[in-house]
Amino acid sequence: MRFALCLYIRHWGHVMAEDTELELEDEAGTEDGEDQGGGKRKIVIIAMVALLVLGGGGAAMLLLGGAESDDVAVDSDEVNVEEAAEIQPKGDPIYVSLDPAFVVNFLDKHARTKFLKAELNVVTYDEDVQAAIAKHMPVIRNNLILLFSRQLYEDLVPHEGKETLRAEALAQVQTVIQQQLGKPGVEDLFFTSFVMQ
Repeated sequence: MRFALCLYIRHWGHVMAEDTELELEDEAGTEDGEDQGGGKRKIVIIAMVALLVLGGGGAAMLLLGGAESDDVAVDSDEVNVEEAAEIQPKGDPIYVSLDPAFVVNFLDKHARTKFLKAELNVVTYDEDVQAAIAKHMPVIRNNLILLFSRQLYEDLVPHEGKETLRAEALAQVQTVIQQQLGKPGVEDLFFTSFVMQ
């Protein structure tokens, strides 16, 4: 992609160089006292610069992944009620702390025991989900403790490892709530503290 972008920039630089040569030739012609088309020339230059900026921005967006899908246009008949409900604001978020902190031991690649202490909060927009989290906290905590204790220390050191664990923990909580309420209900999960030794 960088190669294509470089070719694109090189092409426009070549076009601009030709425009500059033409402008120099035009200026040489106007030194004889001919002051014709000065306003038109400025408009053409401004239009070329604007076109260059817009074209470069569009090319950069396409080359650098600005568009996720080719199917951007949506027919109004294709939009269903569920999608319309997702677009509407969900209201104020409800943060539920999964207290007390999780403290588990797990192993590193040399089979040495390590410890993890993590404090978690989940986000929902539904008070029924908040009540279900409180009611089923023992199941949620059990599943999360088992998940945390299966980890390897080396996998959790980089940021990506923590993000993967966060996604897996969210899936565990959503599974429990899905089984109880028939909907996942929990939007996200956050580590508010994460300490490994």
